[in-house]
Amino acid sequence: MVVVLVVFISLFLLLFLFLSIKFATADGDFTLMSKRSVKRDQIEDKVVWITGASRGIGEVLAKQLANLGAKLIISARNEAELERVKKQLTGKHAPDGVKVLPLDLASGEDCLRDAVEKAESFFLNAGVDFMIHNAAIERPMSSAAGKTPAPGQAVYSASKHALNGYFHTLRSELYQKGIRVTIVCPGPIETSTGSGAASSENKASSEKRVSSERCAELTIVAATHCLKEVWISYQPVLTVMYLVQYVPTVGYWLMDKIGGNRVEAAARKGNTYSISLLFGKKKAS
Repeated sequence: MVVVLVVFISLFLLLFLFLSIKFATADGDFTLMSKRSVKRDQIEDKVVWITGASRGIGEVLAKQLANLGAKLIISARNEAELERVKKQLTGKHAPDGVKVLPLDLASGEDCLRDAVEKAESFFLNAGVDFMIHNAAIERPMSSAAGKTPAPGQAVYSASKHALNGYFHTLRSELYQKGIRVTIVCPGPIETSTGSGAASSENKASSEKRVSSERCAELTIVAATHCLKEVWISYQPVLTVMYLVQYVPTVGYWLMDKIGGNRVEAAARKGNTYSISLLFGKKKAS
């Protein structure tokens, strides 16, 4: 039994190494990478509503979608920042055709209902073709932490698992009505403040991060191809996600092995995604 276990673990490590080397430059899951480019005809002249559009990935999404000819509605709590973003947009319907709709998602059901009615009344009551839920207190929408354990981020990981469950269920409930739902699960992303400066969290870390521009591009690719779920990240995160998804016993064994080292790395603001976490030294009890 011990010999079989050793052989199994050895084969797993070889597989892990192979995938990490072979797909070292990949920044998305296999299905996402196979789609290659955005379907522009799915975006041009369509109404796209983006929440959290005043900075970071939301701002980048607004710029890319404007360039693709979308009719944009941009929302966030800070109206001044939304106006700043609007002025920077260029495209078939930008900047003049861009609608600014200030919105606080924590404002209550009545306020949200009013916002939906306003959004649907824009563009001659054309309604909304794409709704991009990007707003969040800390980080938008889903995450790799919603697919795997995330040692040191238990509450954050729990919220992302819940979000995935909610939107996968919502898609199943509404699919027959023609409503499609795409869940985007990014790993570490290089985001910026409204001024364009890298965030302090990113500066302090040596983690290899996908750029906001690439994350936004792949998000639009996923939406226009109606993919149900996509993963956006570099290695080793992608490999870990595949292991947890398809070989859960091995994936969870791996996360248990690195868990304590990852918590320590997070505490000292080190690289929490490094393969070296596998080989960290154990402290004496």
